[in-house]
Amino acid sequence: MKIEIIASTKPDYIMPKEEAVKFSGRGAGICYMPDTWDTLASEEEEKTLRRANNTLISGHHSVFGHPTYNLILENIPKILAMILNNEKDYNTSEKSARYTKMQPSEKEKDLYEKWIEIYKSEILKEYPDFEEKRVNKLAQENARYLISIFTPATTMEHRLSFQQLNYIVHWFEDYIENAEDNKFSKKLKPVLKEFIEKMPDVILDDLNSRVKNRSLSIFAQRQREEEFGENYSTNYLVSFSELAQAQRHRTLSYEMTFLKETQYFVPPIIRGKELEKEWLKDISSLEELYPQGMLVQVNERGTIENFVLKCKERLCGAAQLEIMEQTKETMDKYLKAVEQKPVLYNYLLPYAKGARCTFPGWKCTAPCIFGAKNAIKRKI
Repeated sequence: MKIEIIASTKPDYIMPKEEAVKFSGRGAGICYMPDTWDTLASEEEEKTLRRANNTLISGHHSVFGHPTYNLILENIPKILAMILNNEKDYNTSEKSARYTKMQPSEKEKDLYEKWIEIYKSEILKEYPDFEEKRVNKLAQENARYLISIFTPATTMEHRLSFQQLNYIVHWFEDYIENAEDNKFSKKLKPVLKEFIEKMPDVILDDLNSRVKNRSLSIFAQRQREEEFGENYSTNYLVSFSELAQAQRHRTLSYEMTFLKETQYFVPPIIRGKELEKEWLKDISSLEELYPQGMLVQVNERGTIENFVLKCKERLCGAAQLEIMEQTKETMDKYLKAVEQKPVLYNYLLPYAKGARCTFPGWKCTAPCIFGAKNAIKRKI
């Protein structure tokens, strides 16, 4: 066995697209390599580039996935991060609205600040022993549902391949040109256009997925039915905030559809109280801004094993409450659907009895304040 590092990300260096094409051309030579990598690496540059160009034209683009770029995206709207994160082929580090205080527009800010204080008060009524830092964090987490998905408030590092970056830019171009004009698309198209305009010169016209008839995966192309077995498909309503959390499970597929009548997420800490009416009044006043608490219909698809992996992350007192509740609902629905399939039912059952600290073999390195008993029943 021989192992070598033949390329790596270099800090403070922008790989020219010509260099990325050359490296991809070498990768293309591996498929029919008569000799060794060293021979490919030392061949004439003209031969490498000719092979890369032929591979590019033929549509065999996987070799262009070897070079990678790390992007820093500052002051971008949440919806752009969500669109990028739904494509799976990436690594990302994103500023969290759960843990950092947001600086939205004036229209959003007044309501955001108002509800931070309301949530602080409601949390302390329900959990008087919580320390101030935890109360502040949880208040921010719930108030951020008011922030628009178009507010330029997110910073993220995003690593993706030369191929995927080119595909994404061309998918953006296709959306700008072909998406139906409606309130949402009219707000999104300028965002995608700015992304394209600000992109460094690393894009090739011919490196696109049009030959494969692909497009942005976050927007549903058709209605999907529910089914549960070795693989599953389920539909549910969630806020933009939860969808952004769910996208981190890259082994699962997510796509969204807008509702015909607008609905909003109501945090459990105020459900059934007079405050619920006030919350719905305030958040609905931001409807044209598309607040993160607006609900969309989501289809989630994957394998039973990867659903269990999601449970191991989300059925936890430290997880975002909305996604924990939804994951529990999907587990209950899954179990009921496979009651007559003992192999699947018995596989899921150990993960359906509570928080992940009850799972077989699970050892929590950072126990939450709720514990196994109350983690699933918490209100915040």
